[in-house]
Amino acid sequence: MIKTILFDVDGVMLSEERYFDASALTVWEFLYSPQYVGLAGEEFTPAPEEAQIRRVREQVFAHDEALNFIKSRGINSNWDMVFLAFSYQLIRLIEVVKTQVPEATSLLVEQIDRPQLVKVKEWAATYAPDFQVDYAAFTADFAKGSAQKAEMLLYLNQIAKERCGISTEMFSRNSDLWELVQKTFQEWYLGDERVAASIGRETMQPGKKGFLSDEIPIVPPQEMVELFRTLKEKGYTLGIGTGRPTIETHVPLSELNILEWFDPNRVVTASHVLDAEEAFPSFAPMSKPHPYSYVKGLLGLDSPISDAVHFSLPIENGEEVLIVGDSLADFLAARSIGCKFAATLTGLSGQEARSKFEEEKADFILDDVRDILSIL
Repeated sequence: MIKTILFDVDGVMLSEERYFDASALTVWEFLYSPQYVGLAGEEFTPAPEEAQIRRVREQVFAHDEALNFIKSRGINSNWDMVFLAFSYQLIRLIEVVKTQVPEATSLLVEQIDRPQLVKVKEWAATYAPDFQVDYAAFTADFAKGSAQKAEMLLYLNQIAKERCGISTEMFSRNSDLWELVQKTFQEWYLGDERVAASIGRETMQPGKKGFLSDEIPIVPPQEMVELFRTLKEKGYTLGIGTGRPTIETHVPLSELNILEWFDPNRVVTASHVLDAEEAFPSFAPMSKPHPYSYVKGLLGLDSPISDAVHFSLPIENGEEVLIVGDSLADFLAARSIGCKFAATLTGLSGQEARSKFEEEKADFILDDVRDILSIL
């Protein structure tokens, strides 16, 4: 008998579209902004109009082909998506530059931050002025391997070896470049006014208005309020396990009057995952499909991080816990925990995801989160 229900946010309550927009814009900035690689062919602006956002999104993720591929391999973090997409094009650029500057490959062996990207910008302008970004090549190159989840990030090292002839372990979640990508993504999503509270500094290129006040609920907000009110009145314990940082979770859900129905001790976000990774770096990455966020939701935020990190899985009372999510990453986390899983068909793939969840034998498949009452 189910007693506790833990919900994902993106693809369940809120649309992922704005997150994907921010991801695409971050890759675009790294490639074309004069403060980063500064390639020719695009005029960068920190305040693109909606039509330009749509164009950039279509290009960067190759009409969502690359995005669907990344998610199908178990990657659920937008930070990881941006890191993968940009790093791949960076490797391709160094492959071209090294024909004129052989020592350029050494950059892929060391940590990469702003000074190194300035060097890449100089090389690109001098030795590869006609370099063409190939977004579609990403999927073809990664499809050659079978890397899943966090291994996707490490597979960049293999691609660097194949394309540039060097051995490196630089591409990983624990890198300066990943951290730079993460903070730049936050600039786009939060905007100038809110970003300092999230990353500890102002945006590097002012003018970004952010998407936090432009969220898109998947079903009418009042219907979600009624759903969660009903579940709480029936005695279910409600929690959240999301890849969003805390501010990006609390602000929109509070504005929609949704957050109040969840146990505040069980609202676990990417910010809490980062805290855990800092405390236990050998366990990183711990974003979904790693089960940490949901295990922490079961134990509560007031429990020590170590309890969730070392918690014995699968849990003994798996039939009492239900995870509701839209992605393979959520499903894999639920399976690690040994609990029930309900898939919502309101993520990136929509109804097309049904066959995948049927193949994986998800316990329940719902058209949207409102259908949860029918399975309880």
